[in-house]
Amino acid sequence: MSDSERMFVSDRRPPKETAGHQGHRGQLDETADHRTRLRVKELPIDRALEQAVFDGLNTEQKTAARHGAGPLLIVAGAGTGKTTTLAHRVAYLIASGVDPGRILLLTFTRRAAAEMLSRVDGILRKLRARAGEAGLRQPVTASAKVWGGTFHATAARLLRLHGESIGLDPSFTILDRADSEDLLHVARTEMGMATTDRRFPQKGTCMDIYSRCVDSSAPLESVLETAFPWCRRHEDDLGRLFAAYVDRKEDMAVLDYDDLLLFWRAVLADPVAGEAVRSRFDCVLVDEYQDTNVIQADILKALRPDGTGITVVGDDAQAIYSFRAATVRNILDFPKEFERATVVTLEQNYRSTEPILSATNGIIAQAAERHTKDLWSKRDGGEPPALVTCRDESEQTHFVITRILARREEGIPLRRQAVLFRAAHHSLEIELELARRSIPFHKYGGLKFAETAHVKDLVSFLRLAENPRDVVAGSRVLLLLPGVGPKRAAQLMSAVTETGGNLSPWHAETPAGVAASLWREFVSLVADLASNSHADLSSQLHAVRTFYNPLIELRFDDADARMRDLEHLEQLAGKFGNRASFLAEITLDPPTWTEDLAGPPHLDEDYLILSTMHSAKGLEWDACYVIHAADGNIPSDMACGSSEEIDEELRLFYVALTRARDHLCVCFPLRYYRLGRRTTDVHGYAQPTRFLCGSVRDRFELCDAGLAPDNPDAVTDSAAAAISTTDIRNQIKQMWS
Repeated sequence: MSDSERMFVSDRRPPKETAGHQGHRGQLDETADHRTRLRVKELPIDRALEQAVFDGLNTEQKTAARHGAGPLLIVAGAGTGKTTTLAHRVAYLIASGVDPGRILLLTFTRRAAAEMLSRVDGILRKLRARAGEAGLRQPVTASAKVWGGTFHATAARLLRLHGESIGLDPSFTILDRADSEDLLHVARTEMGMATTDRRFPQKGTCMDIYSRCVDSSAPLESVLETAFPWCRRHEDDLGRLFAAYVDRKEDMAVLDYDDLLLFWRAVLADPVAGEAVRSRFDCVLVDEYQDTNVIQADILKALRPDGTGITVVGDDAQAIYSFRAATVRNILDFPKEFERATVVTLEQNYRSTEPILSATNGIIAQAAERHTKDLWSKRDGGEPPALVTCRDESEQTHFVITRILARREEGIPLRRQAVLFRAAHHSLEIELELARRSIPFHKYGGLKFAETAHVKDLVSFLRLAENPRDVVAGSRVLLLLPGVGPKRAAQLMSAVTETGGNLSPWHAETPAGVAASLWREFVSLVADLASNSHADLSSQLHAVRTFYNPLIELRFDDADARMRDLEHLEQLAGKFGNRASFLAEITLDPPTWTEDLAGPPHLDEDYLILSTMHSAKGLEWDACYVIHAADGNIPSDMACGSSEEIDEELRLFYVALTRARDHLCVCFPLRYYRLGRRTTDVHGYAQPTRFLCGSVRDRFELCDAGLAPDNPDAVTDSAAAAISTTDIRNQIKQMWS
């Protein structure tokens, strides 16, 4: 791309008009491709559009929001208003005449899409209020028509509509991660790979390898070499296992997460079905583009081959998910993939103070390859970030908690403060001390609500009714019946799958023992659900709960709490149009279970946040404390095998530091004890993370936790310092006198 086609603008510099940007009037350029239905009409009241849609945006954000139809990359630095800009771009497209139903907005969580579309609705309501009815006939809200959601949820929706063209059964069900592992384990066992005479990978590892191969489009040999070297000797067996796993999914008419993307890409490659999908959309917008994988990038290119109507937003400096096969190359190479692309960089930061930004800019400047940007803020002043040297983990824990409580006394609630760390186990000592002091906390990364046993049981009833060939769901519910074991469950499911999903073989069964009393009721329930797929979903869940509640009482000690969960789920089911959409959403974007807080409940419901760096992405707090900033932890010694891995660790550290608004502390323990300080004195010395090189360290205030005035250990240290080495040696010599 030529320099004249690339746009790097700032609020401190006048914007330049480039290819695909037509200036103030807001007229979107038309493409010569007559198949493209994107024809944007000029608004009759441009001034109202400017005031209503662009009110409060800086120059860079305005340029991005009112860009034309050519491919657009918005490089949005941390805290630069990415969501605001994307929401205004969607609102601008709708206000300019694009049918909301022909806009596809892809995000990485359903909640992100809902939040963004809610903002779009607000902008459009504001526009309508200012401009009145004169020439503006846009709907007040947009979220009802815009295709908004995750890649996987959108794939499921499109495959229901177009999957038959490539032979996909429209009644397919979706396996979540745990179900996929279980199905892989069944194949692993039946193929004789679950023996004890060799260390064959467990089902979770097998699933990791399989997904990495699929999502990165890399051969098995390469994935094993780079990510799972200890599994290399099992390459042939893993290949056979994965082939069997694929066959089983085909027989059962089920798709896993990876299949959703693969099948979507395959539909787009089909001449007829692909054109049908492409013709649905005029504009495609993708959030968090740095977190996409190879398949998702292929899907985007297949949706809009010439780039018309494409907008992607992301930050290469926050690409931290390569372990999920995401590749930073997608965002770095976007201008090469779409030659007419315009790049707009958002540099004005609305989150952090200037001293914090100075430090984080220095950190990310060490990246080997990136879209150049220098974040700045109008929030002048503020204290510089602190680099705190601690003697050991205990002193680090004491310092951090003392500082947190001091900030609380200054008016910053606990929930506006966060302790961030590279790995989940790094917070164990702090968790114990918080519990000892009865300080409540919430740790990000808890069990998903949909992963709990009782919710998975309930959902499995519906999955079996939706697709009787779903062996994983069917086996799960059959094993709930007293007297039915794994072998019998396998026989019963085999009888159904052999008939193509017909439940008639079950009607002829007369199980012996305890299961006999429940069998008729069970078969009748599943048959009724299967034949009434469009019945009210709450009624379906109520019928399942009525049958399942007595089984809950037999299986769980906390039966009452679990039954309340399912009752609440039944109440929420009313918002779903049908059973298929409910099953897709609870599988692809499950709600999160609220974790218990440490200690007794507090009336003010305030709690400290503990989070891994990965989980902290997209969040912000007034004060952040990054702990264990020692080489080997940051970067992790498990992620130093290549320059690419080290670069990602640098970006992860950058993500953690950029979560802070006003206060930032980076703590570095000098000593690490092998088994804990109270167990043994065996320890080693560490050095600060390599990412805090000399020039970057100058942007921090260097502190010693042991010299902090509120550290009681400091008195002991001071007293100890009054004893000289001469005194100690004289005492030793007296032993021999």
